[in-house]
Amino acid sequence: MIDGTAGVSGHRHADDRLLDDPQALAERDPGGMLRHTASAGAQVRESAALAAEANLAVLADDGRPRAVVIAGIGTAGRTGDVLATVAGPRCPVPVIAHRSAGVPGWVGAADVVIAVSASGRSPEALGAAEAAHRRGARLVAVAPPDSQLQSVAERARAPFIPVPRRAPARASLWGLTVPVLLAARALGLVKVNEADLAETAARLDADADRCRPTAESFVNPAKSLALGLAGSIPIVWGSSPLASVAARRFGDTLSANARYPVVTGALGEAGRGRVGLLDGVFGGLAEGERDIFADPDESSGEETRLRLVLLRDGGLNAEDDADEPLAVEERRADAVQTLAERRGVRCDVVTAEGGSALERLASLVAVPDFASIYLALAHGLDPMAVPAITEMKELSNQ
Repeated sequence: MIDGTAGVSGHRHADDRLLDDPQALAERDPGGMLRHTASAGAQVRESAALAAEANLAVLADDGRPRAVVIAGIGTAGRTGDVLATVAGPRCPVPVIAHRSAGVPGWVGAADVVIAVSASGRSPEALGAAEAAHRRGARLVAVAPPDSQLQSVAERARAPFIPVPRRAPARASLWGLTVPVLLAARALGLVKVNEADLAETAARLDADADRCRPTAESFVNPAKSLALGLAGSIPIVWGSSPLASVAARRFGDTLSANARYPVVTGALGEAGRGRVGLLDGVFGGLAEGERDIFADPDESSGEETRLRLVLLRDGGLNAEDDADEPLAVEERRADAVQTLAERRGVRCDVVTAEGGSALERLASLVAVPDFASIYLALAHGLDPMAVPAITEMKELSNQ
């Protein structure tokens, strides 16, 4: 009999004092999630070096594929979203993230399948790799060395890019993403050069330093964001396709690390329906009943309200051939900030920086990644160990 509360610990209300106590943070993070997250820049460099040793040039021997399928689940599946956005609307072939076992029925010899797994044994990646081999599709495998996925790649005589295993998988986003991007570059689908990778790694290093445990809350953007989200229902919207990938990534980490319910997505789509949340019982209605003389930073602990996090991209060039004009994205982002202000819903804004799509994505992911961990620690939760995930696997495997 599985105990439904086994391993569940922590406290409902966030303790902001913990965040400015580095020793207490270390004690509550025994698995080293903060340390793993701070390794993001190193992951970019390491995985780029490992990919350079793989024989990716053979991918181009058969010319441009009809389509590229990135097969994986969780963080591995998110790499497909990253590739699609970095490739952009000018990508000459469809890029499809596939999150279930096997591959789509139309996949054949004209296509490329990139199977990605942080453990090297996920059924989704293994099933996709096996199916790609049977159908004659070109295959690339990204996984830890000496894993089941490597064995499949060897049988298929397909390129294999080893990535060191980190636990949990959500701490391996950049280690998994860079090999996928470089495989796509070998196919002529993306323009990611060594300078882009170096600048992205440097950006991640700089943000890790800003978000380090010893930096106090008033100068640490991740701690500030975590404290702002404490006790709220977060809504995270991205202003562009690239920012929307970062928004969904933030949703992943808020759910797994901090165990917070969260609404994520693209601001353009939200403007057709979900923006109505700002008027609802956790938004404008709740704020309309709030005592205007009360301290806004003090909560009774019983009043749960929305907190909007807006990830703004701004684009690299207003003349780029994007899905929609940059000016439209910017006006929409300004509009939702105005709506939130009118309804008393607080809004945090993270703005992209950098000279390439990959670096801009990194600038939107790094601080939220740390914020999700700090929010977990403020609640006394171990961001590494998530009992519900373990229990779900046990019940499913039965």
